Amino acid sequence: MYEYVGSLHMHSLYSDGSGDVRDIANTANEVGLDFIILTDHNTLRALDEGCEGWYGNTLLLVGCEINDRENKNHYLAFGIEKPISTRMPAAEYVKKVKEAGGIGFLAHPHEKRSSMEEHPPYPWVDWDVEGFTGIEIWNHMSEWMEGLTEENKYNYFIHPLRSIVKPPDETLEVWDELSLKRKVVGIGGIDAHAHKVNLLGFFEVEVFPYKILFKSVRTHVLLETEIKPDDKKATLDNAKSNIYKSLEQGKCFVTNFYHGDAKGFRFTAKSGTKIFQMGDSVELLENLQLEVTVPIEGEIRILHNGKVVERTEGNSAIHTVKQSGAFRVEVYLNDKAWIFSNHIRIGL
Repeated sequence: MYEYVGSLHMHSLYSDGSGDVRDIANTANEVGLDFIILTDHNTLRALDEGCEGWYGNTLLLVGCEINDRENKNHYLAFGIEKPISTRMPAAEYVKKVKEAGGIGFLAHPHEKRSSMEEHPPYPWVDWDVEGFTGIEIWNHMSEWMEGLTEENKYNYFIHPLRSIVKPPDETLEVWDELSLKRKVVGIGGIDAHAHKVNLLGFFEVEVFPYKILFKSVRTHVLLETEIKPDDKKATLDNAKSNIYKSLEQGKCFVTNFYHGDAKGFRFTAKSGTKIFQMGDSVELLENLQLEVTVPIEGEIRILHNGKVVERTEGNSAIHTVKQSGAFRVEVYLNDKAWIFSNHIRIGL
């Protein structure tokens, strides 16, 4: 498998962000990201204006973030060619994204905050909706704003990366429950806007620069074919297709780069010569073992239906599967949440 590291969920001047699309992509290239996915609100203008493509070694892909009339039920739509109207309930635009050949993820589904009246929470509330690809299990700006108080605001502004702890427990619980019924893919997003605010009435600061947030929550994808920067449309379309295919299949995992580079993490299920990846659904085979490898020694937790069944210190772990269920992995470095795998569904 070929591993590529990306940053998802960000906004530009085309909606409520402060950055030029091409400048954002060039910044991602400076940081060393393999790909980023732009998600301006309810517009694909960056796609229409030809912004999608390679910027150095970084591939910029263009999706969008859709919401309903009440500005709830935000939905990250990837792989669509035309914007979808917000003048319809969530169930309709989730359906339309799928019909258009795209994939979609519930954005910051359990967002809660009360510290900023001008920035209310935008949670997902229509849980009867079906057909979505997955859930944004970790959102940097959502968590940062939820934790912001009058007492800690200076520390939060000075240390925007240190203030991020882990995905919301409520989101992880819902994700585990849904994964018992069908595949539901987990991704991570930064929700970058790089808002500019005036301090003390005479100077402006950017909260937070794209370059800073690119070093936070990342989504790694595992592809069966290698992709390389190329100006040819066929190569671009192939890279785009393979990245979206990996996200759709759940062959991906979420990390917090601030604590360490997680490139090289692997979570597989093996039985004899058969090897299964994250996102796969397999039978409860004889002698089926889960194997975990991490690039830095940490605390590896293997979870079954949301509960820890194996806890190991080191850079590898093995667990023999004895019952059906949805298995995933969490890895902690110095008690800091670092890696969250997607599920391998066994016997479901």
